[in-house]
Amino acid sequence: MADSDSDQSETGLVRRHDDIEYKPVSAADGLAKGILVNESHGAPNVALRRFSLAAGGDVPRHTNDIEHEQYVLSGEYVVGVDDEEYTVSAGDAIHIPAGVVHWYRNEGDEEGAFICAVPTGEDEIQLVED
Repeated sequence: MADSDSDQSETGLVRRHDDIEYKPVSAADGLAKGILVNESHGAPNVALRRFSLAAGGDVPRHTNDIEHEQYVLSGEYVVGVDDEEYTVSAGDAIHIPAGVVHWYRNEGDEEGAFICAVPTGEDEIQLVED
């Protein structure tokens, strides 16, 4: 068994939590993103990302060119999808089709966190005016 922080073989990869860098998302308030696995790690089809949404944080209404599948890890926050708002918490799963307006708002006192799986490749984010 390898002792390095990231263990990769010809058949796969293990990335250790210490190797994952989280960066603020500039278009949002209180949102940070860490790339868990993507094409640069040998995953040609799906990118796996982890987001944290600070208490009081929000992400403005926007669209993406690609679909999103999300799994809530912790906290409780509001996800807006199209014309509906949903309060989500740990264990909930969300599907956001490509091109659909969506947003996030954490009205609670605790950070929210979720995993987001998306197809690899380019994605353009378009902010949507209210």
